Amino acid sequence: MPYKILEKKKLGKSGALFEMVLHTPLISQKAYAGNFILLRINETGERFPLTIADYNRDDGTITIVFMVVGKSTKLLANQNVDDEILDVVGPLGNKIHIQKYEHPVILIGGGVGIAPIYPQAKELKEAGNKVICIIGARNTDLLFWREKMRSVSDELIICTDDGTEGIKGVVTQPLKEIIVRQKISVVITIGPLIMMKYVALTTDGSEDLPKVKTFASLNTIMIDGTGMCGGCRFTTVDGDIYYACVDGPDVDAHMVDFDTLLNRATIFVDQEKESLEKYDHECRALNKFKSEEC
Repeated sequence: MPYKILEKKKLGKSGALFEMVLHTPLISQKAYAGNFILLRINETGERFPLTIADYNRDDGTITIVFMVVGKSTKLLANQNVDDEILDVVGPLGNKIHIQKYEHPVILIGGGVGIAPIYPQAKELKEAGNKVICIIGARNTDLLFWREKMRSVSDELIICTDDGTEGIKGVVTQPLKEIIVRQKISVVITIGPLIMMKYVALTTDGSEDLPKVKTFASLNTIMIDGTGMCGGCRFTTVDGDIYYACVDGPDVDAHMVDFDTLLNRATIFVDQEKESLEKYDHECRALNKFKSEEC
């Protein structure tokens, strides 16, 4: 059964970020913060994962947020309201463990990772927690959902690498200041692998800072989402093997071998570049005599 796109809009000012609302009645009834879906846009498309950024059980919808980085995300961005996506599978992965913590919780979202920390912050807030959110991006054009994040935060801190909004610097800067001045029960981080690596290093007790339990949501290479393909496997610092799709995607950040994971994330860079170039070439040829853009 195809899944209809009910809403679509651009986020930020970069032109590369999109939000979509999909009609997925069955998935929305079972979705929780931390879950993800696998999409296949058409019969020749690849399967790729996106974290559920919000859900509405009454409307039977889920919300996804994505950045155009390759062929599949560009093809998804070219879909419009009332278009249909061939396959949407989910909810997959484990929902986060929601409980009332003794001390405040910190949620850190970087780039597109801002979207999936929203439902986590919302569910933790509803459970009675004090929620501190830190969101960051390279610049203000890549920031989004500020008001949504404020609505589920007791404190919202914004960072940009270039200082065009909020604190100039990376998300670990305010994180260090917070964990030094007060007790924190847990830190949750979602975003680029390199960002999550340094968040984990900040909270693992090795930098003369307090150790804080930390979870990272791993955005690994993924194909089937059930643990059978092995594409999403990651190793721990002790050499053990886990699978992000069934053991995560939220896992203990301090056990992850981020250096190996960063290397694995670049395995298909050349193929992805070639696929995008071929897609762009076909689009230009198709629209040569039209005003449409790919």
